[in-house]
Amino acid sequence: MRAVRCLEGAVGLVEVPEPSGEGIDIKLRSAGICGSDLHLIDSPFAPQVTLGHEMAGELADGTPVAIEPLVPCGVCDCCRRGDYNLCRQGPSNLMGVGLDGGMSERVRVPERCLVRLAPGISVNDACLVEPMAVAVHGTRLAGIGPDDEVAIIGGGTIGLCALVAARALGASVAVYARHDTQREAADRLGAGPERDEYDVIIESAGTDSALASAVELARPGGRLALLATYWKGVKLPAIPLCLKELRIIPSSMYARDGDSRDFDRAVALVAQAPDLPEILITHRFPLDEAALAFATARDRALGAIKVVLEA
Repeated sequence: MRAVRCLEGAVGLVEVPEPSGEGIDIKLRSAGICGSDLHLIDSPFAPQVTLGHEMAGELADGTPVAIEPLVPCGVCDCCRRGDYNLCRQGPSNLMGVGLDGGMSERVRVPERCLVRLAPGISVNDACLVEPMAVAVHGTRLAGIGPDDEVAIIGGGTIGLCALVAARALGASVAVYARHDTQREAADRLGAGPERDEYDVIIESAGTDSALASAVELARPGGRLALLATYWKGVKLPAIPLCLKELRIIPSSMYARDGDSRDFDRAVALVAQAPDLPEILITHRFPLDEAALAFATARDRALGAIKVVLEA
C-alpha cells in the first residue's frame, strides 16, 4: 500500500507492506499535517515510520472513527492513574513518531485507540479531533473557568482549537496571531477584544518572543499554559516571570480525566462547532501530492492553517 515517509530529509510517497499484527484495521480517510511533523522531518530524529498522528478513517463496516495515536503500556504508574500521555515508554508509543501513523491507505491499531465520531462530523474532517484533544487537555490543566480572561498567543491550529475549548468553558478569549488568515479565523470562531492583562495565557507559538509576550500580558499571579512544543529550547523572561509569580503549566498531548478521555471531549467540541472544519482546513491534497502538501503547510504566507491529506 501507499504511505508517506521521510526520505533523507524530504517527504515522499512509498510502497510499504500491508499492516500486520494485532489490532483493528482502519481504512484511512484524512490525516492532518502538524507543525511537529514539519519539525521532526528537519531534525536528526526524523521518523523512520509512516508519518501522521492526526488521523481518521473507517472500520470494515464503514463506521467512521477518529484515532487516538497513543499506544501506552497501560501498566506503569502514569498509565494506571490515567496520565498515559506520560507513559514511561516515552515517544516510542506515538503513531507517526515511533509507530506507523495515518498518512497511508490503511493502519492497524489497538481497539483502545478508536474514538467514535458524534453525528455530524465527517470522517474527512475528523483529523481535527486530535489537535482539539491537545487543546482540551491544556485548557483542563490550566483550570480555565467562566470568570477567566484568556489570551492565546499563536493562531495556528492548536491556538484556534484552544480558543474553541476555552470558550466552551465559559471564558472570554482574545487571540494574538501573526497572519491575517489566522486572525480572520479567530474572529469567525468568536475571539474577543484584546485587553491589557489576562488571568490565563495560552502559549501555542513556541518562540522566545511569544513567551515574552505571554509574560507581559499575564496579570500578577496569573497562569501560563504551554501548549507549544519548544524544539530549540526557550528563553524565559525570568525577572518579570518571578515578580508576577506566574504559574507555568506545561501540557503534553492528551490523557484521561476520571472516566472521560480528553479525546471524548474533543469529539463533542468538534461536533458543536460545525463551521470549524471550513475555518481551519484551508488545503486538502491526495496522498500522491504529499510533497506539495508539506510545502504548503510550511508556507504560512499561502494562508495555510490546517493542511490535510486524504486517502
